[in-house]
Amino acid sequence: MRRVTLTQFLIETQREHQLIQADLRLLIEVVARACKAIAIAIGKGSLAGVLGSADTENVQGEVQKKLDVISNEILLEANEWGGHLAAMASEEMDGPYAISHRYPKGEYLLLFDPLDGSSNIDVNVSVGTIFSVLHCPEGVDEPEEKHFLQAGSRQVCAGYAVYGPTTLLVLTVGHGTHCFTLDREIGSFVLTERNMRIPEDTREFSINMSNMRHWEPPVTRYVQELLAGKSGSRGKDFNMRWVASMVADVHRIMTRGGIFMYPRDARDPGKPGKLRLMYEANPMAFIVEQAGGAATDGRQRILDVKPDTLHQRVAVFLGSRNEVDVVTRYHAEGG
Repeated sequence: MRRVTLTQFLIETQREHQLIQADLRLLIEVVARACKAIAIAIGKGSLAGVLGSADTENVQGEVQKKLDVISNEILLEANEWGGHLAAMASEEMDGPYAISHRYPKGEYLLLFDPLDGSSNIDVNVSVGTIFSVLHCPEGVDEPEEKHFLQAGSRQVCAGYAVYGPTTLLVLTVGHGTHCFTLDREIGSFVLTERNMRIPEDTREFSINMSNMRHWEPPVTRYVQELLAGKSGSRGKDFNMRWVASMVADVHRIMTRGGIFMYPRDARDPGKPGKLRLMYEANPMAFIVEQAGGAATDGRQRILDVKPDTLHQRVAVFLGSRNEVDVVTRYHAEGG
């Protein structure tokens, strides 16, 4: 079987579908190299003194881990000088990161969550990186926050890396979702699954049950039906899986199906959800839809949500299409 590297895949996709211009290919390759560097840092763990808290907070008021800061710096430094970006934005920073005037600028905007699930680092559970690419609006030389505020349907590329027993890169450029595995001996990502497909039906769900008392009625109704199993209205048993690392939970769904839920709740009524639209929900929704799944905020398709702020939060229901449709319908019915 011919081994196809990430670079070969991108070039062949451009030849066949005219989807990937040279600057976008360069951008994807640079992000992939940064993910390899992050994987090395994570792999060293305590040996390199990178575990534990950085004793700082990000813009959301969350305590940063040392590896949050390290991963953010790796992605910034890798991408700022190549000439393929107009600007960057990170979950760990207040506002956009401008490309220095000493470097050429490109036509793309890069958004990323440098280390998703970082609360799991110290207990050696899989974590990851999530990224999203948008076009910079034409004629904009100095991108501001407002230029990033594009609906998820405008994404030209999205992906995530999983740092687990193997390092994986899952990627879409709008023509299917594909998985690459890092061959550590040669240092390259190699295509290991083309056109991933999420089963439309499932018997697995992923949600933090400890928040059940705070959920809205439609979510409570839906999960109670799943818990009732064969004796309930669904007529089949469901298993629950919860890693508390979105990348790990979503990758399980990409591999074998399921529904991932992070609903809004009553603890902070002013926030429409927990996960970030621009850094987590949009790229994951793009990836999932390209694999035949669905993604909504309970009320509308996530990729149709018009962002108001760079760090906007949103409820998330994504995965196997038929289950996402059920819980979305319950929201429409009011529970």
